[in-house]
Amino acid sequence: MFAYQNIVGEDLWNHLQTINTFYVIVYLLFVPTSVLTGSHSYCMLLTYIKGEMPFPEFSATFMLDDVIVGHYNTETKIYIARGNTSNEDDVVDPNHFKAISEHLQNHLMDRSTYLKPTNSTEGPLVYQLMGVCELFENAESGQLVTKGAFGGSTTDELRFSDGKFTIRYTVNYTAQEIKPFLDLTRLRHEHLYYPACIETLRKYLKTRGTQVNRKVKPRVRLIQRASSDSGRSCVICLATGFYPRHINLTLFRDEQLVADHEITGGDLLPNGDGTYQMRKSLEISAADKHKYTCSASHLSLDNKLDVTLEFDPGEPFKSVISSVLIVLALVLVFGIGVVIYKCRRRRAASLKSDYSSASTSEERIDPAS
Repeated sequence: MFAYQNIVGEDLWNHLQTINTFYVIVYLLFVPTSVLTGSHSYCMLLTYIKGEMPFPEFSATFMLDDVIVGHYNTETKIYIARGNTSNEDDVVDPNHFKAISEHLQNHLMDRSTYLKPTNSTEGPLVYQLMGVCELFENAESGQLVTKGAFGGSTTDELRFSDGKFTIRYTVNYTAQEIKPFLDLTRLRHEHLYYPACIETLRKYLKTRGTQVNRKVKPRVRLIQRASSDSGRSCVICLATGFYPRHINLTLFRDEQLVADHEITGGDLLPNGDGTYQMRKSLEISAADKHKYTCSASHLSLDNKLDVTLEFDPGEPFKSVISSVLIVLALVLVFGIGVVIYKCRRRRAASLKSDYSSASTSEERIDPAS
């Protein structure tokens, strides 16, 4: 067994969180959530399907940070750019791309055959490979990490950086079986995969740097919702609509940081417009009188943003009922006003009519006298 060396920072893995939404049958490759801002990554997610499925046998999705920039599959046999506003034909080297796609396709086919259970007869088999390279803020090249998964579990993890090659695998290989694979993989990482990935990443940053370097400020709210079931309340710190995805969201009680074990949530979720959202919740008693503050730090903010508590009953129908009652009250007041107005008009008209009748009678009596 080869020793595994943890030479990667957690910043690289956060760029990969959104890849599990690309395919209906993707087996998840879980990654940490904390990141080091300022770095960029180029990610390749490759999927090989063996069996009857309404999907191409081999397909690939390519990402610059968290933005999908291209697709490839064995049906079209061409790299299709996505979301570009200008010509990007010179970004992806066709020679590199052809060689890499052929090597990786053969690799996926061989690996899936080797990993296939001997008694497996049901359903298609899916093997995935994810490769990521990175550039730091100072334009210094980082490492290349590849990670394989089969049947929903990680099978191997390879890392290449500064000429060093490390591996960790969970499949039982003999030294005789693994050595030819490692020798060939090491050469391809050093002379093909790594330089091609870094070169493509640099080119994409020139054409799409504005897109991935944009900054959108978060909208932050801190609300308290009452629970009718438990008689308790929930304080919710919500930040949404921000980009890039890196954000620090913290909750304070009387200016003291609330402990992590008291908080639920904290997952980073994508919005439909390409921005992100995050929420953290804290359950409190209904009689809680502490002062709560939600604090957000983000690249788009010059200073941290502190938001004080608002109260939200948490039951949408209450606000609806309140609105209806207000409308009914206004209608009632208006109706009463109309009735009073009409009554006064009728009374005034009646008095005028009586006065006119009296005057006429007096005029008729005078001549006779």
